[in-house]
Order: sequence, then structure tokens, then C-alpha cells
Amino acid sequence: MLEGRAFIDGDFRDARSGAVFPSINPATDREIAAIADCGAEDVDDAVAAARRSFEDGRWRRLPPRERKRILRDLSERMLAEARDLALLEAVDMGKPVRSGLAVDVPSAAECIAWYGEAIDKLHDAVVPVDAPGSAIVRREPAGVVAAIVPWNFPLLMACWKIAPALAAGNSVVLKPSERASLSAIRLAALAARAGLPPGVLNVVPGRGETAGRALGLHMDVDCLAFTGSTAVGKRFLAYSAASNLKPVWPECGGKSAQIVFPDCDPELAARGIANGIFFNQGQVCNAGSRLLVHEDVREDLLRRLVAHAERLQPGDPADPDTRYGAVVDAAHCDGILAAIDRAMGEGAELAAGGVRIRLNGAGSFVAPTILDGVSPAMGLWHGEVFGPVLAVASFRDEAEAVRLANTGVYGMAAGVWTSDAARARRLADALRVGMVWINTYDRHAMTTPFGGVRQSGFGRDRSLHALGTYTTLKTIWTHAA
Repeated sequence: MLEGRAFIDGDFRDARSGAVFPSINPATDREIAAIADCGAEDVDDAVAAARRSFEDGRWRRLPPRERKRILRDLSERMLAEARDLALLEAVDMGKPVRSGLAVDVPSAAECIAWYGEAIDKLHDAVVPVDAPGSAIVRREPAGVVAAIVPWNFPLLMACWKIAPALAAGNSVVLKPSERASLSAIRLAALAARAGLPPGVLNVVPGRGETAGRALGLHMDVDCLAFTGSTAVGKRFLAYSAASNLKPVWPECGGKSAQIVFPDCDPELAARGIANGIFFNQGQVCNAGSRLLVHEDVREDLLRRLVAHAERLQPGDPADPDTRYGAVVDAAHCDGILAAIDRAMGEGAELAAGGVRIRLNGAGSFVAPTILDGVSPAMGLWHGEVFGPVLAVASFRDEAEAVRLANTGVYGMAAGVWTSDAARARRLADALRVGMVWINTYDRHAMTTPFGGVRQSGFGRDRSLHALGTYTTLKTIWTHAA
């Protein structure tokens, strides 16, 4: 069996209750591991270990070059075990090992190394004040950071949280999703081998309603970073208000629009849109799940997209040749299919997919799905399916496109496909989102922040901006007589 125990204060341990839950391979329906079902008492242990490690300075007071060396060592160990990490995610949540090797593991390792390099680039600021005297503004680590991450990019999201938190000098308690815990547990072991001191990184697998709630309400957690649904993000804000007013940084859901004008490259747009909704089986918070296409090119683009969808055939995620895997589990598969059925009941027309596929009689695979004729009056327009389901609508002019794109509660991202540079700039300004891609989609770099606005949350991952999430400001005045 694969390692599924919690990692607290430098050691693997069972949940205090002894409870476990199964990790089920969504491609085969077989159990692959027993995961520790941590509760409030385990969270208490992890937070206490993190607090001890923070207060005695075993990490935050190490010389910057030494902390950098340890994070770079961790990054190199991740790359050395890339195949194992990618396979863990393939069998744990259905991600093709091909994607894990090409995207998730190298990106996660880069994140760790990038923030390691940032450690000795952080400086206090001397600010101008009236004489006599001077003032220094210092960024200090927040303390004990709770990081709660989702199942769709388990390793990458964990690194997006823990890397800046560790770089800033904090100690961390990481709670992975109960739907995909294995890679986070392996990450803790690799961090220990790289020399991260005991208690600095703790991993408590468990359910949101128990372990997650305990972290949210914990009086000794100084800061909490969360990626997941908007509903749960709001819950963590309420937990903060009910406990110690810890800062909570939610990065939540989305219903991102792809806007296509007649003057774009149609095949470039079709490839970008297909990748934007079908990559990772649509289980992406910034997936381009709404397609707004000018009525003059609607039929041509729809034909191209259907062809892309039909070429994506589900396969065993552990097979290196597979490009399209399973969704995370049977319950999520059922939810996606129910959303498709509801949309069709409201008048949407099925252009591709819409069915569950089984391989060798097993598995939770959803065919890439395109639903045409979707309108703002339908639930599919507003609801985040979090699956490979593209909702298609048409528009007549630029003003209508902007109005339709901004309709709804989310504000994660948008894509604009046009050869008119002035139009692209106008839309980039008018769209109420955190990220805009022009003639591309889902491009990323460690130097750019990731996150949205409105009910997509206000947390930010990546870039130097994320370091502020895990620090507090202290002003130090000196009087010169």
C-alpha cells in the first residue's frame, strides 16, 4: 500500500482515532491506499509542532543562503522522483501521467526553487519621515500558516502555497483534499530528506468538515490560504470571524469566458479553446467553460471544436500515451453528467459528448462535451461544473460580448481571440476578471500572479506578490536627538 499517514513534527503517524478513508483509482475503481482521516486532535498536534518550530527559529532564523539551499534541494528531489509523483496523481485523481510529467511536477519543482531564490532578495524599506529620526518598514513571517488545497492539481497547488510561506520564514500545516492526498504526503517526506527541520512542514490529510474546519477555527493559526470552491471559501472567512481574525486568502471558483471575434485565426482559437476546457478533464478553476462567439463565425468554430472534442479519447491515466484521463471520482462524474442533463432540460443542444465512458467495465470518464445554445437564463451559464463541459453562446457586437462575459458572480479569467490590437486592449480593460489572455489561453509563469476577483476570491498565488500573503508589516521608528 502507498503511504497515507499524516506527517507531523518530522514523523509519519496514524490519525489519533485510527480512522482511515480509501483512495480509489478513478480509472479502475480499485482502492490503492488507506489515508489517515485526521481530526481536530491531529490538527492540534500539527499546529503545536508548527508553533514550536516557528518560535524556536529552527527555520526562520536560518541564514537565507541555508534556507535557499534546502528549498533548491527539495526542488531537485522532486524532479528526480518526477515519474513517481506523476504516477501518484494518475492513480489518485485520474490525471494523465503524461500531463504530470510535462506540467505538474516540473511546475511544482520550479515553484519551490523560484521562491528559494527569492529568500535573499527580500529587504526592509527605509521610508522618508520628518526629522529627527527614521522609520523602517519590515516584512516579518506571519507565523503558523494553514494551507488548504484542492484535488485537481494536488502537488502544484500545495507548492504554490507552501513555497512562498516557507520562503517568508513561516511554519506550515498543509491539508490536502481527501480526494487526492498522496502527492502531498510524499512531498513532506521529500522535504524532510532535503533538510527541512521537523515541524516546519506538517501534512494532515482529512475531510474538510473535520480537519479543514479545525484549521479554520484554530486560535493558534496565524494565516490561512485556501484554494477550492466559493462556498467553502466563504466558510473559511466565517471561521476566521468566529475565531482569531486570522487573515484568510481564498482563491475560489470560476466560469471563465472565451470571446471569439471574426478576425481571429479560427484554428488557433479552436485549439486554445479546446485545451482551455478539456485540459485536466475540465477540472481547472480558470477553465474557459463559456464560449462567446460572434454569430458570423459560430458555425465554423463549433465544427472545429467538435472535431477537437471527438479526437480526445479517454484512456488509462497511468499510460504515458494517454492525453485525456478520468475525472476525480464516481461522485464527481455523476455530478457532471447531472449538470449536462439539466442544461439539456433547459434547452441547450448537445453538440458533442455528454456521456460517461468506462474502460474495461470500470472508471469515471466523461466524454469531452459541448453544449450549444446556452443563455444567461440557464443554470449552466452561472454554475461551475468543474468538468469537461463547454457552454456555447453567440453575440452580435463587442458591447454585447463584454456584457455577457461579465454576467455572473465569478471573475477568474477570460480569453479574447482577435487580430485587432485596439479591441483586445479595450476588452482587457472592460472584463472584470483577474487574468486575461489574448490569442492564447491558460499561459502561466512564476513571475505573474494567479487569482481572480469578485466571488472567485481575492487570494493570489505565484510571483513576488504572493509573499505578502504570508507576511505581516512592522514599522520600526528610531528617534535621533
